[in-house]
Amino acid sequence: MSQSLEPGHFFLPGPTEVHPDVLAAQTGPMIGHRGEAIQELISSIEDGLKPVFQTEAPVIVSTSSATGLMEAAVRNGVHDGPVLSLVNGAFSERFADIGEMCGKDVERWEVEWGTVHPPQQLADRLSSRRYDAITLSQSETSTGALQDLEEIAGVVGEHEDTLLLVDSVTGIGGVETRTDDWGVDFILTGSQKALALPPGLAFGVAGEAMMERSRTAPGRGWYFDLDQLYEQVVEHQTPATPAISLLYALDFQLRRIKAETIEARWKRHLEMQQRTFDWVIDMADQGHDIEVFAQQDHRSPTVTCVAHGESPRIESEMFARGWVIGGGYGKLRKSTFRIGHMGDHTLDELEQLLEALTQVLA
Repeated sequence: MSQSLEPGHFFLPGPTEVHPDVLAAQTGPMIGHRGEAIQELISSIEDGLKPVFQTEAPVIVSTSSATGLMEAAVRNGVHDGPVLSLVNGAFSERFADIGEMCGKDVERWEVEWGTVHPPQQLADRLSSRRYDAITLSQSETSTGALQDLEEIAGVVGEHEDTLLLVDSVTGIGGVETRTDDWGVDFILTGSQKALALPPGLAFGVAGEAMMERSRTAPGRGWYFDLDQLYEQVVEHQTPATPAISLLYALDFQLRRIKAETIEARWKRHLEMQQRTFDWVIDMADQGHDIEVFAQQDHRSPTVTCVAHGESPRIESEMFARGWVIGGGYGKLRKSTFRIGHMGDHTLDELEQLLEALTQVLA
């Protein structure tokens, strides 16, 4: 980036802005990854991650992007049966692509970008064909659409041979998600989104059914073998050398999240979401050709995709003013821009961003 930004001016929908104290935490000393020090660090991290995921199960920590754990989900959770991929944007489409690249029989159920999959229609599909697994993106980062994960999990839970594999990359940490209560078989996220950490780590929670499937999964590989990852994290270890500096930052950030509480964090994200919606409505009332792209009542609290005919210009002019927002993604590149109101951003910072956007639109 050719220009430095003031703190609070980076609203990209991933990677998100990282607090200076979290960045500084990475400067801790190197330690061995097979000793008492790493065990203490991972133990502390586990204590911090469980409430974030709302789980009592071990939280797997992978030195990879979240896409790595998407592949792990497919390789460990799918045997020879078909996969039903719920596609409603670029990243749910990536999940389907990963399944095909791993040699799985993938059936794509595609709906219009910006909309979500009705749970009752999913129930109808599951009653007519047996699937090894269902894949979906809870919060579709390309469109800002939010699947009803609780209802979908309830539908899938009625079919004991079918696993629910969830990409929650822009969900966990910003969207209310109750892994254990909802019965999600496998859910994953990345460090660089609502958790507001540097990129490079991924986190996942596997339920009992997923772990049972994983133990006999053919071709699951070594690096993303969930059975091995699970066993190691229980011992407060990792199978391979972890990104120790990132673990320091993670541990520090989890303490900050604990101080705020995950419930307050969910609430803050909803407040930023509503303020963004109110701004879009206000701009439309003033005569601008602008609207929220995602289907009403199914919108993510972490990222808002805004439809506007001059989106590339808006993105460019905002950067010239010292602000970063996201451009449209994939086929929406020229017709939308995205605001990543997630992580550690506050309403006050968002107000400043929206004021600058108002000036650019004018």
